[in-house]
Amino acid sequence: MENFPDITTAIGKYVEDFVNFLASSWAGFFDLIFFIASRSINGIDNFLVWLPWWLFILIILALGWYFQSLISGIVFSLFIFLIGTFGLWADMMTTIAIIVTAVVLSLLIGLPIGILMSFNRLASNIIRPILDAMQTMPSFVYLIPAIFFFGLGNVSAIFATLIYAIPPVIRLTELAIRGVDEEVIESALSFGSSRWQMLRKVQLPQALPTIMAGVNQTTMMALAMVVIASMVGASGLGEQVLISINRIDIALGFEAGISIVFLAIIIDRITNGVADRFQKHRRINK
Repeated sequence: MENFPDITTAIGKYVEDFVNFLASSWAGFFDLIFFIASRSINGIDNFLVWLPWWLFILIILALGWYFQSLISGIVFSLFIFLIGTFGLWADMMTTIAIIVTAVVLSLLIGLPIGILMSFNRLASNIIRPILDAMQTMPSFVYLIPAIFFFGLGNVSAIFATLIYAIPPVIRLTELAIRGVDEEVIESALSFGSSRWQMLRKVQLPQALPTIMAGVNQTTMMALAMVVIASMVGASGLGEQVLISINRIDIALGFEAGISIVFLAIIIDRITNGVADRFQKHRRINK
């Protein structure tokens, strides 16, 4: 059997040098990100913990009722109540805080990038391979730069989750805006609409249901990172799953795991309900 020629490349070393350069040259920038992210997580977590348990359950009931049905709202509130009976109420609130922070940052970054890609073909051709790499790279790899830049803790979890969860909202935003009916665009142009007016009054309202589908996918992918993010010190339900693995604690593992499933169902149904509401509103306006 012939061996591979003695040819080696050091791409990984170049990437490591680049990361070291970023860490040293942009230290203030990463400190600012750490400050904003940590304050956001702690603020949301403290607010959720401050809320009376019964009020939070009523809020979930109301959201489920408004965006789905009364039966769905009752089921969702029962799911939340069950998580509380598992003794995981505080962990659930921390998990929600991490997810909310990650999703908000994903939308703040992803939506403008998606809009840019929809208007600029060159930007789309450059960014698409990057999104492909972000979606196909093993999620564990994201933990390495997260630890390097931000150390162990919830901020590293946000960073890793952001990289993993942001591609869907970028892709679907671009797809949605590009998919707006050409006749609608031509009609707006005939009335003298500027590019900004076209985007704000025509394209975004038409594309909103598809964009909301991207928001749903981003949220679900952020939730999928909960357990993986616990490996870099993120607290919450993912941490309890990790503890149960280390201890081979079947009871704790099941309770923490099913709690994540409950949250996934609630978030998925509510975000889908929001998208359906936008779709119905659009049909009524037509």
